[in-house]
Amino acid sequence: MVASQDAAAFGELIRRHQSQVRNFLRKLARDEALADDLAQDCFLHAWDKIHTYSGTGSFIGWVLKIAYTTFLQSKRKSKRYDEILEQAGHEMDRAAVTQQNAPEVEMDLDTLLAALNEQERVIMIFSYACGLSHREISEATELPAGTVKSIIHRAKEKIRTQFEIENHQYG
Repeated sequence: MVASQDAAAFGELIRRHQSQVRNFLRKLARDEALADDLAQDCFLHAWDKIHTYSGTGSFIGWVLKIAYTTFLQSKRKSKRYDEILEQAGHEMDRAAVTQQNAPEVEMDLDTLLAALNEQERVIMIFSYACGLSHREISEATELPAGTVKSIIHRAKEKIRTQFEIENHQYG
């Protein structure tokens, strides 16, 4: 039904998944307004490409792959993106230092993700914030599933080390 471009069915899918797509893009872009714009672009691209959805994987995995591609295209187009990301990274680094100095304050996901490089951050967001399987992440990022597993393992170790978290506290 959706593959035949049924607008009502597609509208229902957007309603069900728009929050997850926006939250994913907000974590990647670190800019709420940009993320909302990217989410709209993502759903427009999804509508144009709905005929390519085979139904074999989860719909949200398919849409998040489009969202990730939309994010990457936006990043490539924007010369200011690197400057903004660098500024945000410095702010996140300060937040991480503050967090290390105040262990009684509960760490949030953004602080933990600030310790990671972009590839690690994207994969951890796919895995933990979006709940995608290793296979779905592999399809979205076009990386082998074994590489995805390795990156997740390395990223978890990096977070554990940087924030002095013991293994049993962080899954």
